[in-house]
Amino acid sequence: MSNAVVQKVMENAVMGLAKKLESQIDSEINKLDNLNDDDIESIRQKRLEEIKRRQEKSKEWIQKGHGEYIELFNEQEFFKAMKGEEKMVCHFFRENWPCKVMDKHLSILAKKHLETKIVKINAEKSPFLTERLKIWMLPTLALIKYEKTIDYVVGFDQLGGNDEFSTEMLEERLAKSEIMDWDVSGSHRVAAAPAKSIRKSNLYKQTESDEDSDFD
Repeated sequence: MSNAVVQKVMENAVMGLAKKLESQIDSEINKLDNLNDDDIESIRQKRLEEIKRRQEKSKEWIQKGHGEYIELFNEQEFFKAMKGEEKMVCHFFRENWPCKVMDKHLSILAKKHLETKIVKINAEKSPFLTERLKIWMLPTLALIKYEKTIDYVVGFDQLGGNDEFSTEMLEERLAKSEIMDWDVSGSHRVAAAPAKSIRKSNLYKQTESDEDSDFD
């Protein structure tokens, strides 16, 4: 990604974040009529510190390729992209209509959710990964935290069962697996993330003591 593109993505992300957090600050202050000036200033300072912290984190994410929906062209690129990432979504695709629908939504979410790296890889050109992760239907999204596959979104069954689902529905489904930052507490438009992976293999069984990568 060129320096100009990185700078533009970073500026847009920081401006959007600043406006969002500032709006939240103003909303909270308006609700807290009983607070004195010192209390209000303390709240504002805490929020400004949060904005600064988030801005610094955004710069780090963008430098690592977040903010854009990236195609990986081989398995080596996949491992390089995944290394050191806290949250990553990988779309296993082929050239068909359902995968193009998923592309459209993921492209939007990549720009919105800098905290998550979002990539895609051609399943037919990635035999090791598709076998290792038991990819059997396309599109499939592999949801990865710290190099461990925590969940999958397989096809459109959890998104209404057809290709007319909204970006917000996909966003909510991913957030329920805690792969994106989003408040889903009052929403019930999509199926909840399964309590356990749909995969039966021990490869996908995660325990607190298991710190190994799924991809070793």
